[in-house]
Amino acid sequence: MYPITIVGGGIAGLALAASLNPERFQVTVHEQRRELPSVETSLAMWPEAQQALDVVGILPAIRAAGSGFEGMALRDVSGRVWLRTRIDGVIGVSRADLLRLLDAAVPESVSRVHATVTSVPGAAGSLAGQGLLVGADGVHSVVRRECWGPRSKARLSPYLALRGIIGETLPPDSGGEYWGRGELFGIAPASRNRTYWYASFRSDMGPGSIDTAAALDLTRARFSGKASGIGRVLASATPSETLAQRIWTTPVLGTYARGGAVLVGDAAHAMTPNLGRGACEALLDSVTLAGLLNSQPVTEALRAYNKRRLLRSQALRAASSAMARLVLAEAAQPVRDGILGLARRLSRTGAGPSV
Repeated sequence: MYPITIVGGGIAGLALAASLNPERFQVTVHEQRRELPSVETSLAMWPEAQQALDVVGILPAIRAAGSGFEGMALRDVSGRVWLRTRIDGVIGVSRADLLRLLDAAVPESVSRVHATVTSVPGAAGSLAGQGLLVGADGVHSVVRRECWGPRSKARLSPYLALRGIIGETLPPDSGGEYWGRGELFGIAPASRNRTYWYASFRSDMGPGSIDTAAALDLTRARFSGKASGIGRVLASATPSETLAQRIWTTPVLGTYARGGAVLVGDAAHAMTPNLGRGACEALLDSVTLAGLLNSQPVTEALRAYNKRRLLRSQALRAASSAMARLVLAEAAQPVRDGILGLARRLSRTGAGPSV
């Protein structure tokens, strides 16, 4: 039995533990969290991520727990629609439901250690012995810091992000993304007749522990007088159902495998949330790595994993950062809005491309 130590029991870590062959590997998962997140957020599962969930064996349960997307409107902050897009084949699921189902899929043979990992000295890490050490411990990965060095430290963005759930549904014409001058607000349906919302703008709050009530008050002031749907959401939002964080990203990495360690998920490529791909790419990382480890010698599997996942995920990380700069543009906001307004007029006349 080859030992594999997974640091981090979030989406990436649980998906990997659930997918590794228990007859070939002795798997241990280290996770400081003992319970599911107290604040629910919604995640978009794109078709490729659904294929990964099918490999894990939980896709039917995800479909039952989640909700579908029919489309999304892109708006200015007054509520005027610039463009409408169809979104086919995407499932929205709460992070808590996804973690619960992934956790239930992990074989009983996997050992669980509920503790905070603060150091993994050595190229392969003392926790892993002579086996494989997997960093699935997020943007502030201890594994990445110890095995990739200080230059791999997470990078702080200038943006504050809030996410939450309100216990009511909004009219369909309130949904979509609202782009303003250096500000973003999103509204989408969630399961069980609730509404998921998110907001982002520049802020110097944090970057450590953030007072959620203060962040909500700041957001209400920032979006005061904007579209009615935004006002209705923020009037119903409560600190207990809201998560407020500064956005961090990982730097460009030249490899996801080094010595006896390998990175998956946000530890490898944490990105801004603007493309809605972070959780999807974490699932693809883990299922890809597990499939390769299950079928090839470890050294060859790591080489193949790096080849399959590095360029794609780093490209998405870069694209997500570029999208964040576009969405949260300040000086260039009038130019951006002018282009979007032109696209709206062209789509109405039939001269522009359909979306």
